[in-house]
Amino acid sequence: MECRRCGSRLDRAGDFCLVCRHPNVDTVVCELGRERASVTGLFEGERVGTWTVTTIQETGEDEKRERRNFTGRVADEIHRKRPEEVYATGERDVLGTLRGQLHYDLRRVADPGEDAVETVLARSEESPLAVVETPPREKLGGSHSTLVGGRAGQAIVAIATDHPHVKKVIPGPIESGGRGSRTGVRAKATRADGRGNVRLLVRDGSSVQEVRVVTTAADREQGERVREDLNRALDEEGFRE
Repeated sequence: MECRRCGSRLDRAGDFCLVCRHPNVDTVVCELGRERASVTGLFEGERVGTWTVTTIQETGEDEKRERRNFTGRVADEIHRKRPEEVYATGERDVLGTLRGQLHYDLRRVADPGEDAVETVLARSEESPLAVVETPPREKLGGSHSTLVGGRAGQAIVAIATDHPHVKKVIPGPIESGGRGSRTGVRAKATRADGRGNVRLLVRDGSSVQEVRVVTTAADREQGERVREDLNRALDEEGFRE
């Protein structure tokens, strides 16, 4: 491919031109599996090209190093393009590792089962959700510090605090007398309200705790995208009710 502005030859389609200092994509969409990732470049709503990065998953002490190297190669592909926006979907651990290797805001595509590129193109006219830079541990607030379900409850709340479009997570009091769960600690994110905020309902046996999740969404429609993403993460971690 040649540069759209000066015609200089590019090593890869969509690369930033080092001759005229002009980008050849404006958006990058990453679809991240645990052993395979695709990086698609877009320019003014058109696909420029897709690049694939693969790895062989390690186990034990070598897994973190291998995952870091894998996402590092994905990050290199993104940096070659110097896009204005970066979107991603896929494995939560891979997403988290990649986010730490980029100087871009990584905007999450939260629709499971859909073509991430088509989702981004369909939403190109919408205002993107703001990314919260606050460390996850600082997002937890409220006067109720005890979480239902012990470590499992803490892991569920951590899924919410780790989300890039969540500003604050506020646990409520633990109540009893609800229907019991025989499958351990379970949770679900409920329908977003008119301001785009959602609730996590966490159950452990007959005990239930409502956790308010304050998001950067501006309305119910945007809040639903965050809710779907939270429920998907709960599914992945085995906590979905």
